[in-house]
Amino acid sequence: MQFVATCLFGLEKLLGEEIDALGCRRIETIDGRVTFEGAPEDAARANINLRCAEHVFIKIGDFKAESFTQLFDGTYDLPWEDYIGKNDAFPVKGHSIKSSLFSVPDCQSIIKKAVAKRLGTKYGIERLPERGTKYQIEFFLFKDVAALMIDTSGTPLHKRGYRPAAGATPLRETLAAALALTSRPREEGLVWDPFCGSGTIAIEAAMIMTNRAPGLLRSFDGEKFACLPKNSWEDAKREACAKIKTNNFEVWASDIDTEVLEYAKANAERAGVSDIIRIFKADARKIEKPDRRGTIVCNPPYGERLMTPQQINELYRAIGKNFAAFDPWQIYVLTSSEEFERLYGRRADKKRKLYNGMIPCNLYQYFKPKR
Repeated sequence: MQFVATCLFGLEKLLGEEIDALGCRRIETIDGRVTFEGAPEDAARANINLRCAEHVFIKIGDFKAESFTQLFDGTYDLPWEDYIGKNDAFPVKGHSIKSSLFSVPDCQSIIKKAVAKRLGTKYGIERLPERGTKYQIEFFLFKDVAALMIDTSGTPLHKRGYRPAAGATPLRETLAAALALTSRPREEGLVWDPFCGSGTIAIEAAMIMTNRAPGLLRSFDGEKFACLPKNSWEDAKREACAKIKTNNFEVWASDIDTEVLEYAKANAERAGVSDIIRIFKADARKIEKPDRRGTIVCNPPYGERLMTPQQINELYRAIGKNFAAFDPWQIYVLTSSEEFERLYGRRADKKRKLYNGMIPCNLYQYFKPKR
């Protein structure tokens, strides 16, 4: 069975490595998505274990679609009856990029009609009731090639279930996991987020180091699919729970905002990692280096919603001076500021382009001792 895992732009490499770790075979990687092959049971394993994925789809097929006739015929030729029952619902949504068929509503209508005709013909009925299980069909038109898929995730996978409330500028859990993975947390090391907000980076780092799967607290649309093994979801959760481990890893999460720290504490408790996260009030401009090895991973304000541009510039200058005293700690800072290195006072050892929602950002990485 072929699957497609989608992700935020810039996370494809990390997502691909996660898919490899599951034992699945990667087929293709393009911006924002990785196609891979696995057993039907891997739909459950992927949803429960992938930290950087937004959705996991079953890929039904792809074909050339430069006209609505080609789109209809290509859709009709796919074996929809292998997945969707005669009573099931099958809404359609999708995207079109660099393609002749650019009208998403028209593409939705054509695909819906083609699937309905195929199912009606196979089941011998004229009108499909669509009162059963929902199979969300998603199309992706890219350079006149249509890929048709069924969403097994439902609610996006960044919604882990531990964060019902967040601060004013919440960081998506999948991006927070990517930041933590990039920093390569180590046992007996300390990870500190001094701009923790609702605690997402700290929680994701703690989940990574204890090997706690991100999908253990939630449900998935694919659990209701007759085309997937019924026991695979519980089996995958049991397998994931058996892999949870304990070690000497510790996370610190601090912020200047007392109110948001209460959210962080509640989120860590729900995530099951409160025992290894120390949450406390502190000003990032004044924090002091502990006498141990560690890494700072943070997502400070950008000036998009909180603080003025002038205040942001002053903040970046201040943390640049203060974080210099943490050498040889590694420092990872995500921000949209193109002037960050100048304000921080040091050129990054490496920069990585990422997106925080629709905001283009850079992850500034400092991992070499300062000369």
